[in-house]
Amino acid sequence: MNPRRLFVIGLPYLWLLALFLVPFFIVLKIALSDTAVSIPPYTPVLDLAAGWQGVKDFWAGLDLENFVFLTEDALYWKAYLSSLQIAAISTVIALLVGYPIAYAMAQASDEWRPTLMMLIILPFWTSFLIRVYSWIGILSNEGFLNQFLLWSGLSSTPLAIMNTTTAVYIGIVYTYLPFMVLPIYAALEKMDGSLIEAAEDLGCSRISAFWLVTLPLSRPGVIAGCFLVFIPALGEFVIPSILGGSRTLMIGKVLWEEFFSNRDWPVASAVAVVLLLLLIVPIILFQRNEQRQREADQ
Repeated sequence: MNPRRLFVIGLPYLWLLALFLVPFFIVLKIALSDTAVSIPPYTPVLDLAAGWQGVKDFWAGLDLENFVFLTEDALYWKAYLSSLQIAAISTVIALLVGYPIAYAMAQASDEWRPTLMMLIILPFWTSFLIRVYSWIGILSNEGFLNQFLLWSGLSSTPLAIMNTTTAVYIGIVYTYLPFMVLPIYAALEKMDGSLIEAAEDLGCSRISAFWLVTLPLSRPGVIAGCFLVFIPALGEFVIPSILGGSRTLMIGKVLWEEFFSNRDWPVASAVAVVLLLLLIVPIILFQRNEQRQREADQ
């Protein structure tokens, strides 16, 4: 094989090996270990000074007890199910909000499209943490939203939104909405407008043309946007911790508490491994969708 071609192909694989596979196997090894009051807080630790006996003791000390424990304690599988539910509902809400925005951007004139694109990307210029914290000033009992509702007479008492699942939905949809809008806009922007004209010439109304032509042609963007929102939302930790409070159960919060509060690294690592396995399925589906889209464009 050509050395230059080997270098081009091998570099991404080396990057994947160094930043994904090696850390994953380290976490998997800790997940197969037992909790210990020591540094590091788990056993066994590979003792190369003991030679072959140290290697045998190391492998003999690994087991699947932590994964069995996850199935026995209802907290963990409830956290997984709650995270799946919150991520799925947030994705649907983001789609319902993001599709009209993307459609309006695609229908706008050419001179307005760069400005609209900038408005969608503009939140990324601010720190993610600051953007999430800003919602406290909006959703709290004394926040802007309740002040407006009380001032306008739409509500006689402040709405209790903070520290609820509703606040988590708002935070996730707001944070990841650009990831839904941009792929859909890219699909709609490439669509041939003459197809809509042809459908209308054949007797379709504008609504029928949208359902029969526009929506099917934008499906790749919709699928990509849903994956880009669902995957990070499933393991979200910052938003439920800040906006959801202690009553919101998500696996990211459980993972953080096991690592830093309980210092139970083996159980936390087992939680992380299972979460990664859950994420692999939508990631593979997303990659296959992207591959089919590239093949269709060729």
